[in-house]
Amino acid sequence: MFISFLDELRRVGIPASPKEHLTLLEALDRQVIGLDVEEFYYLARVVYVKDEGLIDRFDQVFAKVFRGVLGEGGPENAAIPEEWLKAIAEKYLTPEEMEKIQLAAKRCCTLTFHWATDGLCICGSR
Repeated sequence: MFISFLDELRRVGIPASPKEHLTLLEALDRQVIGLDVEEFYYLARVVYVKDEGLIDRFDQVFAKVFRGVLGEGGPENAAIPEEWLKAIAEKYLTPEEMEKIQLAAKRCCTLTFHWATDGLCICGSR
C-alpha cells in the first residue's frame, strides 16, 4: 500500500524520494502519531509536500490510495440524484421557497441544484 502511495505521488508530479518514504516509515515505527487516519494524513503531507501548490494533488492521491481506510463511498457520501432532490423540495417547500432556490441556482456557477437561504448559495456565491 505504501509503495503504491509513493508511485502515485510521483505520477502526479510530487517529487517523493525514497529518503522521504523512509522518513515516513521511521516516524511510524517510532509511533510519533497515534492510530488515526487524520494524523497519518498530516504526517505524510509534512513528509512529502514541500510546495503548498502540490497540496491538492497530494489530497487526491491520498484519497485514491487510502479510499477504504477513509471510509469513503459509504451511504453518507453517495450522490443523490437531482430528480430526488427536486421531488423532495417540491413536496416540502412553498412555491416562494422553491423560487428562491431556483433563483439562487441560476446565479451559482458551481452546483446544478442546491439549497439556498436568503439568497446565499451553499457554494458561497450569490
